[in-house]
Amino acid sequence: MNQYMNEVALATFSYFDTGKNPSKEEPERFYHEFVLGLMVDLNDRYVLTSNQESGFGRYDVMLEPRHPEDDAMILEFKVQNKEEEKDLQDMVKAALKQIDSKKYEASLIEKGIFKERIRKYGFVFRGKEVLIGNESFLD
Repeated sequence: MNQYMNEVALATFSYFDTGKNPSKEEPERFYHEFVLGLMVDLNDRYVLTSNQESGFGRYDVMLEPRHPEDDAMILEFKVQNKEEEKDLQDMVKAALKQIDSKKYEASLIEKGIFKERIRKYGFVFRGKEVLIGNESFLD
């Protein structure tokens, strides 16, 4: 997935889309919409929601399975805005920790989805570079 996302980003992102342009205020919105656009094709398998409240905050993207054999997914996005910010791996860990600390899985659990069937992913963007990590990043 990391290789695919980086290839797509390199081929499609503009320097101006990624917030490098001083007049571009919200690169987070660009990346968010980009990932949502890629996931539209999953609509037959998942209910896709964005920026909804669950637990103690608002998750970025949630994929609720339409079929019991599919796992649910929670995605949290981070954008490295300044060169002096943490490295991408640390930012992925921060995104995953945010999912847990804010208990974003609460609405899925309320709907009867077992915790073991909920996958959590941190997406970190730096310009045209993307790093995606799951729970194994925390080990």
